Parts: sequence; C-alpha cells; structure tokens
Amino acid sequence: MNQGPASARKTRFDALKLAAEGTSLSGKIDARALQRVADRLAPGEGAAPIAWSIAGAHDALQRPALIVAIEGSLPLICQRCLQAFDAPLSQRTRLMLARDEAELKRLDADELDEVVLATAFLDVHTLVEDEVLLSLPLAPHHADGGCAQGTRWAAEGAQGAGPGERSPFASLAGVKPRR
Repeated sequence: MNQGPASARKTRFDALKLAAEGTSLSGKIDARALQRVADRLAPGEGAAPIAWSIAGAHDALQRPALIVAIEGSLPLICQRCLQAFDAPLSQRTRLMLARDEAELKRLDADELDEVVLATAFLDVHTLVEDEVLLSLPLAPHHADGGCAQGTRWAAEGAQGAGPGERSPFASLAGVKPRR
C-alpha cells in the first residue's frame, strides 16, 4: 500500500511497523531545505527537488528492513571549471532495522547493509538527507568533455603554453640544478 503524496506531510514514522506491513511512504523535498546538504550546493535561488520513497521490506532471513530511494538533480560546483552544473542523483539503499542496541551491534558486525536503530520513530527528512550526503561526489565535476574551461586547461597542461604564450614555469628553469 503506497501512501503517496499525502505522506510528504508525515515526517516521522514507525519503521518496524512500515516493514511489518510492507507499506511505503513517498514524497518530494527541496535539497536546499536540508540543512547539512544546502551548504554543499551551488549558490542560487532555484529549488533542487528530490523525489524520495521509503518502503518497508524484509531480507532473505525475514528481518525487517527499509528500502530508501532518492532521485533528482543537485546544483553543484564543478571542481574543474568552478561553474555550476546539475549533477544527477539516483540512490537506492537497504537499511536493516535493529530493535535494540544488542541487535544493532550484532547486525552491524554481520551485515554488509547499513543498520538503523528503530526503537523510536524515524524522521523522513533525516533519512533522505543522509542518503543525499552519502551520494554526493567527493570532487564534483562535469562529465568528461562537458567542461569547456577544464578541457582547455587540461589540453594546455599536456602541451605546455599555447602558441605565443610563455609558460608560467619557464623562469623556474634557471633555478633547477643542472647535472
């Protein structure tokens, strides 16, 4: 049973109940409204909508889990040319649910999946924000060939200074000891 757009208003939920019932929540959120994400985005006024869904599930051993999926596009700064660009965002993660601290430690040691303590209600925005942060590239950049300025700099670096230009490192040639 999908609760659909109305679930966007629901920010806290019982994860164990969601898993037991096999239901889901979904909605949209502006990435600029996520405090830990906002400072990593390119400056601007436009919204950065992210579609999210959280579905209750079970693993092969019938242990409770959540499937958290996010889709969207984030305005980031290219580290090659320092210009803003839209980076695609698509992440799907399975989170195992622990009922207490002992189960959390056991699952965390045994599992390849992430484990979340589900003794209290979980917050949708926190889960979505965590997934966005985990999906951000360490050094965002345009796809190869998509950054005109970065492509020019890379070509110049490989070939030295352009025609009629003196390399900024030419004056250092006299400092280098000769063998």
